[in-house]
Amino acid sequence: MTPEELERHGFLLQDTLTHQDLIPFVRLYLNKRTRSSIFYTAFNVAFVALLVFWFWKSSNLPSFAFGEGLSHTSIGIAITLALIPLHEYLHVLAYKWQGATNTSYDANFRKFYFMALADKFVANRKEFQVIALAPFVVISIGLLLAAALSGPLWTFAWLGALLVHTACCSGDFGLLSYFDFHKDKEVVTYDDKENGVPFFYGKSGQL
Repeated sequence: MTPEELERHGFLLQDTLTHQDLIPFVRLYLNKRTRSSIFYTAFNVAFVALLVFWFWKSSNLPSFAFGEGLSHTSIGIAITLALIPLHEYLHVLAYKWQGATNTSYDANFRKFYFMALADKFVANRKEFQVIALAPFVVISIGLLLAAALSGPLWTFAWLGALLVHTACCSGDFGLLSYFDFHKDKEVVTYDDKENGVPFFYGKSGQL
């Protein structure tokens, strides 16, 4: 469907906001008790536990210095920054996989958020799940493999990057939580790139 066809198919405007308002919107729905918000919290806790475990395991090595482990963990922050373009590119690939054609990128450096857009592409729940989760799944698997194949010190860097990148996926999981919170409806969303406005439409009942 195109945005112009939504109301003819029984969809009603449910929410609209500007890209400037995305951060409080995401926080609101991450604080809802939904499947996506629970998964997001669980992933963060699991990756913190994995990093703590690696510190504990490495502390038993005679050559290990806590400062070096901490230093390499901080390298993970730099790695995460370098992964931002890949993260957004994976969103765009997922958009195109779901059928979008007019894709682009946007960023707000003052508020430090980045986004991939598909202008006027109407995505339903299943399509949006693919789009939102693609970077998290691909990058998480890549970082876990890198950690498994690296030496002890560089494992700290990859695990640090995994933890920080997961935290940076809050926007994706917050939007997924919105869909979960309104699971009683068929929800679709699209972006109006020109005006910087995402729209959410809902229809009672499931197809």
